[in-house]
Amino acid sequence: MEALLNPGDYVVGLDIGGTKMMACVIDHKFKIVGRCRKKSKSEKNAKEKPEDRIIKIVKEAIQDAGGKPIRGIGVGSPGPLDPWTGVIIDTPNLAWKNFPLADVLRKAFDVPVLVDNDVNVGTYGEYAFGKVKDCEHVVGIFPGTGIGGALIVDGKLVHGFSGAAGEVGHMTLEVDGPYCGCGKRGCLEALASRIAIASQVAALAARGDAPYILENCGTDLANIRSSSIAKAIAAGDKMVEGVVRKAAFYTGVATGNLINIMSPEAVVLGGGLVEAMEDIYMDEIGKAIKAHAMPSMRKGVKIVAAKLGDDAGVMGAARLIAEKLAAA
Repeated sequence: MEALLNPGDYVVGLDIGGTKMMACVIDHKFKIVGRCRKKSKSEKNAKEKPEDRIIKIVKEAIQDAGGKPIRGIGVGSPGPLDPWTGVIIDTPNLAWKNFPLADVLRKAFDVPVLVDNDVNVGTYGEYAFGKVKDCEHVVGIFPGTGIGGALIVDGKLVHGFSGAAGEVGHMTLEVDGPYCGCGKRGCLEALASRIAIASQVAALAARGDAPYILENCGTDLANIRSSSIAKAIAAGDKMVEGVVRKAAFYTGVATGNLINIMSPEAVVLGGGLVEAMEDIYMDEIGKAIKAHAMPSMRKGVKIVAAKLGDDAGVMGAARLIAEKLAAA
């Protein structure tokens, strides 16, 4: 890896999620030397603004690193957002609308700030430090509560005209399929996200066909997490496994379509569902790719599960701000 930072230089990678936030201080060798992770919303102070909490988390990460001076902050945030201005257009979980996150952090820490989509930075982390670091053309697909995606071409993130390229979860797979949160019908996200899986699993539980889920989670979708679904399958809930396999296959159909369109060297699959049930996902996605990607296009393409886990976002964000500093 080329030297983007000099010895003694430190940057912060910040990963903002709807349920948790994490900031890490990273040195010139891209080693984490300070870390702070907290829930996105304070349980003690309901009036605390998300931006104030973010500033506090970054400060605590810097303290954990021994108070090292930082040169920049890279951020991964849920979108939609404008990666050129660092403005968050709309993030319902954090009650942000047209919020100038980059400016807020720039003023708080007096350093350059880069903001990008959370799945973009997570995929970039895997591209820079994970199993696909020898590839220049990468597609990232992250099935979780929703389904996010990212596109890397010639080693660069693709933002497209709108700045939001890579919305894999809103690829239409069934024209008359179920409604999606975006308002369209039949999106991959409506068919294969954790919310989509949980709604089907809750129905199974309600009629007695998912005994582990009924006993341990009930029928409330909020309680049916990826880990619970994996435990239900391990406990022998066959119909639950069938629901997951169908969702994973749909994810593979979308992957096959992207292989046909983008011709990547590698596809990296991450997110809570893949982490919890990697064998099922890799099996079904492999079958779907074989069925839906052209043989000449899929030949030689690496299909891998993400390696970095929760650190993918902070590492990708740190790498992106380091590149920005090096190019300045």
